Amino acid sequence: MKTFFLYIALLFSLIVCAQNEQLAQNYFDKGEFEKALISYQELLKTQASNGLYFQKTIDCYQQLQQYDSAEKAIQERFYKYKQAHLLVELGYNFQLKKDENKAIKHYEQALDRIKKNPNEVYSIAATFERKVLIDYALKAYEIALGLDSKFNFNFQMALLYGQKGDTDMMIEKFLAESYDNPQNLIMIQNQLSRFMTEDGETSFNESLRKALVIRTQKNQDIFWNQYLSWFYVQQKEYGKAFIQEKAIYRRNPETFSNIVNLAQLSIQEGEQETAKEILTFVLENTQDLDLQIQAHYFLIEMKINKAPEKDFKSIETELEQLIKQFGISPYSLSLQILQAHFVTFNLKNSEQGKAILKRALELPLNPYQTADVKMELADILLFEEKFNQALIYYSQIEEDLKNDVVGHEASLKAAKTSYFKGDFVWALSQFKVLKTASTQLIANDALEYFLLINDNTVADSTQTALKQFARADYLLYQNKNKEALTQFQAILKSFKGQEIESVTLLRLGKTYEKLGDYNLALSQYQAIIDHHQDGIYIDEALYFSAETYNKQLKDFDKAKPLYEKIVFSHEDSIYFIDARKKFRQLRGDTNL
Repeated sequence: MKTFFLYIALLFSLIVCAQNEQLAQNYFDKGEFEKALISYQELLKTQASNGLYFQKTIDCYQQLQQYDSAEKAIQERFYKYKQAHLLVELGYNFQLKKDENKAIKHYEQALDRIKKNPNEVYSIAATFERKVLIDYALKAYEIALGLDSKFNFNFQMALLYGQKGDTDMMIEKFLAESYDNPQNLIMIQNQLSRFMTEDGETSFNESLRKALVIRTQKNQDIFWNQYLSWFYVQQKEYGKAFIQEKAIYRRNPETFSNIVNLAQLSIQEGEQETAKEILTFVLENTQDLDLQIQAHYFLIEMKINKAPEKDFKSIETELEQLIKQFGISPYSLSLQILQAHFVTFNLKNSEQGKAILKRALELPLNPYQTADVKMELADILLFEEKFNQALIYYSQIEEDLKNDVVGHEASLKAAKTSYFKGDFVWALSQFKVLKTASTQLIANDALEYFLLINDNTVADSTQTALKQFARADYLLYQNKNKEALTQFQAILKSFKGQEIESVTLLRLGKTYEKLGDYNLALSQYQAIIDHHQDGIYIDEALYFSAETYNKQLKDFDKAKPLYEKIVFSHEDSIYFIDARKKFRQLRGDTNL
């Protein structure tokens, strides 16, 4: 029984202590340092050896400028526990009192303790770091390393050099740590990526590139080729990354997956020629059926996206030959789905598309493969204006793959289906949920449609313009681009000066781009820039104009000021980072 009451008493004391600690921290966080000081002093009475309570007590003294009280408390604790880091605390207190000589004296005493016992470096260097005494922290690490080569402080020192602005030494330490401890590679690359983004006005990127190039030349380990490939991918220089991947492949022919991933990135960024070169290399050098199918898939998909109608017959033949070559099996599923999509949206033969997919559903597929087939089947039913049947398949995917990106994609397509059929209330509620999705592309897409419906419902409660716009969007979905153009132009004529005008101009611009009429596309974007400067589509109009001049017309002088406008006037744009990079490239910066 006594033991039971002892446990109860101990538990009660722990609860009270935790509550008192929380109260003290709350006072400290709110800047009520007098109350925090009293609370931490009370806590120290019950746990005199608690380092956190002592540190907070000293912090309170110093915030209240009671430096003499802090000095006395630190000295008493040092004499009692002989902890070396307290010398740093004492020195810092003298620094706050503007007594530089005594501060330096105690910092040097702390460093001397490392010379006597290198293991003291951990607490001493950490205290220097906490006080933002970067040079002393670095010196502490250097002393310890000089005494015992088994120590490794590359990561800590790299961060300190970064804080100090010495990016060359930061790079040196980070790269050394990457090679010595590859398990830390992703964490280090995340740190470097931050500097690559934020430090664009300096020579950081060029310094990192040179450091990596030197290592690839001096060391034959493919680790450095992989690192350099990663760097070029961050810079979106996929051709240069491919050179490194080929060098890796020559030494290790088993490493092909990165090359295929690189091709995908090139396609996403519109680097079609680079992607073709990479995929052709894959086909020439691998016997792996899965990689061959992937390469063929991406090559023919690129061909479809750019093909005029006169090329459709040859593409149809090529798809049939590929299906024949690889057979009807789960391995060739991506090609079967692509074939179904092509015959439906390009050849306008939806019955054949559905037949291909229903045959695929009879194969032994895993849940994700089944979802892929059902998704395409739903897309075809939507193409046929069978909205309710399409919604059934999208709902099945949502149910089967809850909380998965594929499930979220199905949810987005279901919301768009409701939008196409004019059920704006239901569509709006779905887009509202999806605009907070974890996948950025889905969230951005959902936000665009949410704003479109919401803004044009507020402006026109009858939703007359919105209904016509949704119909034009649906024609685009069906790949009926010329019919969609006619519909958008009619909207522009009927609702000139109204809320729907700016987004209609944007759709017209993208449709003209798709049809290869870049000058007409630019005229639509210019209309937004001239007449809708305060609208939500201004950054898109600027970016799409810049991209058209830069990539299609190769008129770099006209592209540069458009990117510049985004950089200096639209920092919250999703296109900001890419626009800044391209602006610097066109400006001729050497650090890219």
